Parts: sequence; C-alpha cells; structure tokens
Amino acid sequence: MAFVAVLLAGGSVACGGGAKGDSAVAGRAEVSPAAAVARAEKNAKDITSLRYRISGSVPGRGRLEAEASMNTQPLAMSMKMTTAAEQGGNGNRRQGQLEIRFAGKVMYVGGSAVRPEKLKGKSWLSAAPAIWGRGAMDNQSYGVLPSQLQANPTEQSTLLTGSKDLRLIGTETVDGAKTAHYRGTVNNKDLNRERLDQFTMLEVFDPLTMDLWIDGDDRTKQFRLRAEHSVLPDGTGDGPLDLTITFHGINQPMAIKAPPTSDVTPLADDAQGG
Repeated sequence: MAFVAVLLAGGSVACGGGAKGDSAVAGRAEVSPAAAVARAEKNAKDITSLRYRISGSVPGRGRLEAEASMNTQPLAMSMKMTTAAEQGGNGNRRQGQLEIRFAGKVMYVGGSAVRPEKLKGKSWLSAAPAIWGRGAMDNQSYGVLPSQLQANPTEQSTLLTGSKDLRLIGTETVDGAKTAHYRGTVNNKDLNRERLDQFTMLEVFDPLTMDLWIDGDDRTKQFRLRAEHSVLPDGTGDGPLDLTITFHGINQPMAIKAPPTSDVTPLADDAQGG
C-alpha cells in the first residue's frame, strides 16, 4: 500500500462468441442448472484470449469501472481502470484513469491518476517482478490492483460450480446475446482447492452470491459476484463487494505489449523501499 501512495496522486485507488440462437438458450430448462454450469466451466478452459468489462465496487476501494483484455500464452493483461485519486492532504478527489499492463513479469502503469512528478517526463512507470492471473499467493501488483481484479476472469467465472443451491432465474439478453441466467450461493467449505484459491482472492466472508449468464454456445457471457463484508482484520477494507464482469471478443487475436523502453521510468527503488 505504500507503493500505491507513491504511485498515485496522494493516496488510494478508489477505485464471446455468437450464440447458436434462441432455441439453444430456451432449451436450458431441459438441462439441470448444475449440468449447464459445468458445461460453461469446461468451455472456459478453452479460452486463450479475451476482452472483458468490469463494473461495480470492491471493499476499501469503492466504485470502479474497467475495460481489459488478456492472453494466456504468454500470460499478459492490459486494463484501463477509472479511479478517484486524492489530491494532496486536503482530501479532495478528482476522477482519473490508470492504464495497467502486465507483460513479461513486469507491470507498467500510466494514465491521469499517476503522480506527474513520478513519471519524470515519461508516460509509464514500471515495477518488477509483477505477476497477474495466478493463484492467491502468487500475484504481485504492488497494491495497484485490488485483489479481486488479480484473478484470471475465466477461472473466476467457474466459482458457481461449488454452489449447493443453483437455480435458473430465466432468459435474458446480455450485450445482444441471448443467455440463460443462473444464481447460487458459494461457501468456502464447499469448494475444492482450486476454487478455494479463487474465493480467497475475493477477500470476503461467506456467503458469496454469484450470478452467471451462459450463452447459446455454452460459454459464460457475464457473471456477478456479491458479498457484504471483507475479511481484512483492520477494517480498512470493510464494505460490500459487487462486481459484474462481461466477456466479449473470446479467442480473437490481440496483442498486449510492453510500452517502449524509452517511455518508461522504472520504480524499482521505490518499490523495494515500500
């Protein structure tokens, strides 16, 4: 968190493919919710690249909006996240944007929410080693990203497979795609080791309410995560979790590259000192 204070303007960050048709979604009533969610989980393993949209709030950070893209081979991520950054010590806030990239185990951060004096005339800051999209103990973003956004969203979308009360809510259109909407609650005692790792990154108490929208290709189109309180012992992160993540551009070619070296200011000394 000390790195965040150095990096941002005075302090905290406040933060698929086409469907087969209406008949495929309408037929969901003939498939058990558990079977439908299991199909979506299986298909999530085949996603190698993705664009996704995030909206909602996280404990201790407040409201955020983000647009992101990711690759799995090699693992890389690019995100533009709208934040509110404090100005100096007067507590005033201004809207700002962080652009964050993870490429080659280096994190690059730019945008209007970065303190100009830290950029030293460049457009980007860098810190390493930095890892995104791994397990709960392996990620490292130096506090720039909330832990809830450090997960690979395709893996995060499979949490509902651990629910004991899955149910079909109905059919809905999401981003122009016909989907079946499922809902259930998730408790950590009901999760296997892999799912428990995803749950841990959310930093919330049980239970987690999860909604999942599955399109006619049996792929996740959207999911929503909701919980009342965080688990941070000092209370600084207390507050609701409510995130909605929408997928698009599944398995479409995309390039996530590091910024030009000439336009990057390393923050190795500040990161080590913090």
